[in-house]
Order: sequence, then C-alpha cells, then structure tokens
Amino acid sequence: LHLSAVKLAELHSDLKIQEKDELSWKKLKAEGLDEDGEKEAKLRRNLNVIMTKYGMNGKKDSQLVDTNYIKDTTESDTLDDPRLEKLWSKAKTSGKFSDEELDKLWREFKHHKEKIHEYNILLETVSRTEDIHKNVINPSEENLVKEEILHNKHRELKDKLRSINQGFERLRKVSHEGYDTTSEFEEPRVIDLWDMAKSANFTEKELESFREELKHFEAKIEKHHHYQKQLEISHQKLKHVEGTGDKDHLNRNREKYAMLEEKTKELGYKVKKHLQDLSSRISQGLQHNEL
Repeated sequence: LHLSAVKLAELHSDLKIQEKDELSWKKLKAEGLDEDGEKEAKLRRNLNVIMTKYGMNGKKDSQLVDTNYIKDTTESDTLDDPRLEKLWSKAKTSGKFSDEELDKLWREFKHHKEKIHEYNILLETVSRTEDIHKNVINPSEENLVKEEILHNKHRELKDKLRSINQGFERLRKVSHEGYDTTSEFEEPRVIDLWDMAKSANFTEKELESFREELKHFEAKIEKHHHYQKQLEISHQKLKHVEGTGDKDHLNRNREKYAMLEEKTKELGYKVKKHLQDLSSRISQGLQHNEL
C-alpha cells in the first residue's frame, strides 16, 4: 500500500473501530435486533469508506486525503473541486496567513474534501437502494420497513450536506478574512461538531456542557497530532540508523518506534471513538428538530 508510518497507525485505529462495531452488530443480529438490516448496511458503508480512504478498493488514485499532517503535501495533493482550489489559491497568495496558519487551513480544506467524498459514497448507496425498492412489484410490510430505512438514509444525507455547506462557508470566510483570533476551536472536526451542535435541539445547559466536552476532545486530538509527529520523526531516524550498522543504536530506535507506534494507535482509536459518540449525539439532536 506504500503507506507512511502515521497512515498505518490510522488504518489500524479505523479497523479496530470497524471490528468492534461488527462484533456489536453480530450480537444484535443474534438477538434479532437488526431485522431491517440498517445497521448491517451502515457497517458495509463504513468499510467501503475505509477501503477507499487507504486505497484498498482496487482503484487507482482512490485514496481520500492523507491524514498525515507531518509531511508537506500542500502542492502534491489536489482538492478535486474547482471552488476549493480557487479558495486555497487565494488564501496562499493573500499574505494573511503565517506558515503555521496555512498548514492549519490546508488541514481544513482536506477535511472538507473527505466529507464530500463520504457524502458521495452515501449518496451512491441510497441511489442503489432506491433503484432496488422501485423494482419491487408487490408492496408488503417488509417494503414499508425499507421505506423507513430510506427515510433515515435521506436524513443522514441531509445532515452531511448541511455540514458540507456550513464547512464551505467557513472556508470561504477564513480564506478571505484570515483566522479569527477569538475563535473558540481550531481543529476542523471540532469546528464542524460545534457548528452542528448550535443547530441541534440542545438546551443552553446541554450546549454549554457539549462545549466543554469539545474542548477536552480538541486537547485529545492535539495530543494525537503530537504523537503522530513524533512517530514520523522516529520512523525517519530508524531508516537512517538501519543504514549505519550500529546494532545497539538500532535496537534503541526500534524500541522507541514501537512505543510511539502503539501510543499513536491507541490515541487514534480513542479520538475516532470519541468523534463517533459526539457525532451520534448531535445527530439525535438534529433529528429532534425535524420532529
């Protein structure tokens, strides 16, 4: 796959979550609690996203944006959207951003690209499901259940599209005006969650509690980024030492690399599980708005 050390750690975290979700689903299925197959369909969709993200779906150039923030990929990656390319070009040449701010902005652009890709995968899944549903001749109770599944998928599409539109407006504003120094959050995923939480059916007290949890979540992400950087540096040192023939030095570097790799995997898993939980809570709040 030619993945970097950080990418491999990310893949491990994603697969660990997928495995845990599949084990939970098998237990539900054994108890007869997924009769409509909605949870199974979501698992397949998540696996499709993972395979596409890491280039394991057999298609060339199909990987999602690289979540390895260490290496400078600002020129080699493409955003696959003329509007995003135009905004990024304007931001780069505006003189309003320091190098560090440009790195942060690039992460936001890449995160936005990933959201669009995941939306398109869900849209394709819904289209296929609708085609199958239209070809059914005799209506039945089972078909009514499938209609409810479709309704839920359309609601999920609507949530994702809302997030994409909000994200694009934020990118447009930041690209033109620069970063707001009074902004509460810096991490793209946290900014997304906070924007959506403010649109959900939360009381003031619940929203304040959610804000505090997002602060802790952002600190967890920053800690994960720190270990990602250390892992990449350690990987580069290890490759260098392997060419020197110094066995003692090599063993010490291997031990440090193994420790950093395990810590990065562990933190990556915790970040993604926490993100899953927070997203689920917001989705429930948004659904209450529609009722």
